[in-house]
Amino acid sequence: MADKYDVIVLGSGPGGYVAAIRCAQLGLKTAIVERENLGGICLNWGCIPTKALLRSAEIFHYMQHAQDYGLKAKEIEADLEAVVKRSRGVAKQLNQGVTHLMKKNKIAVHMGEGTMTGPTSMTVKGEKGEEKLEAKHVIVATGARARDLPFAKADGKRVWTYRHAMTPPEMPKKLLVIGSGAIGIEFASFYNDMGAEVTVVEMLDRIVPVEDKDVSTFLEKSLTKQGMTIMTGAGVEDLKVGPSGVKAKIKAKDGKVSESEFSHVIVAIGIQPNTENVGLEKLAEMDRGFIQIDPYGRTKSKGLWAIGDCTPGPWLAHKASHEGVTAAEAIARELGNKDVHPHPLDRNNIPGCTYCHPQIASVGMTEARAKEAGHEVKVGNFPFIGNGKAIALGEAEGFIKTVFDAKTGELLGAHMIGAEVTELIQGYAVGKTLETTEAELMQTVFPHPTLSEMMHESVLGAYGRALHI
Repeated sequence: MADKYDVIVLGSGPGGYVAAIRCAQLGLKTAIVERENLGGICLNWGCIPTKALLRSAEIFHYMQHAQDYGLKAKEIEADLEAVVKRSRGVAKQLNQGVTHLMKKNKIAVHMGEGTMTGPTSMTVKGEKGEEKLEAKHVIVATGARARDLPFAKADGKRVWTYRHAMTPPEMPKKLLVIGSGAIGIEFASFYNDMGAEVTVVEMLDRIVPVEDKDVSTFLEKSLTKQGMTIMTGAGVEDLKVGPSGVKAKIKAKDGKVSESEFSHVIVAIGIQPNTENVGLEKLAEMDRGFIQIDPYGRTKSKGLWAIGDCTPGPWLAHKASHEGVTAAEAIARELGNKDVHPHPLDRNNIPGCTYCHPQIASVGMTEARAKEAGHEVKVGNFPFIGNGKAIALGEAEGFIKTVFDAKTGELLGAHMIGAEVTELIQGYAVGKTLETTEAELMQTVFPHPTLSEMMHESVLGAYGRALHI
């Protein structure tokens, strides 16, 4: 006999476990299936432990520059083993937190490998042998993994993915990072702060290519100033891995190919969805392995839903969580709950954050994208050097840029680089969700002295009214 539920969630990352909790809150009998660790990649090997690493690097950076704050610090050293141990401790704490949330919400947990046998049924091979599960609805939240280079698969010794880079067997002396998206730049920043000699190679014409061009330009100058080598419009053509290092053939922007030696390589060239061998081939429409869904998470098969990194991007934890709530509420409504009113996800309102040094955050359209979409724009740009709190913090590097529709005043996008901008961006995300215009933002009172005042100044600047520049 199969165990029967209202909803089964396959995968327990930030999309899956949140979907399960929301289903349980709505009174649905819910189960979750996980093959490895509750919390998925984000809590155990992604978002959270990497931020713990980056926080250690940030503190180390401040200690090395203590004299800038009128302080003295001697014999400062980084203990990589202790830094990694702290990061793993943070991950363990959060994993235990998700375990508690499953118990609190009376969600059945099946540990093992789940394989779909139909749109709403699956087998789970795991610690209890083979189990058969059935439900009225199934949510697939299997996530994604790092893509390998075809000519040099990650071995964990010399060639790393983000997962290897979080528990390094040794400190890299000379590090090559292939790819300059969020993951590549965060690890480049971490290891650079920890003392490695870092080179970043990006195929496109600028680093962090999804960001506004002004942000990319500013970040490249900042990272170069910090001692990194940045190569854009370049590609790694070959890697030869030896016992003591890696020889890399790199084709530069001018077409010249040179060979350089590195102690280690981090490959950060994107992700690949975990949708093979799950039994989805005949149940869902796929595009390059990503499950195609409607704005609520429905697939082409009745009762089968999908969310998170195994669906089209952006591939962000908070997007997965939001999709999980949306799918849970849509399922509850289909099962007769008329008190829930799910809203489709608006991808234009999803903020993105990169936790390098300096930090990057954005939401909505870049200036170039807004113009391509036919908008006549007004753009405001306010520098950190014009903000009293930034100067007091010793963090006067960066800017905040806002993009408005010139005719309607609609906030189209916001782009930031500098200290703590990953915390500031949510103000603009709320504004976009509320469909705010420049008028409401101008009339909002921002507290002083704060970094958030720059958000106000950037809006004022778009209309020629900036006060402190």
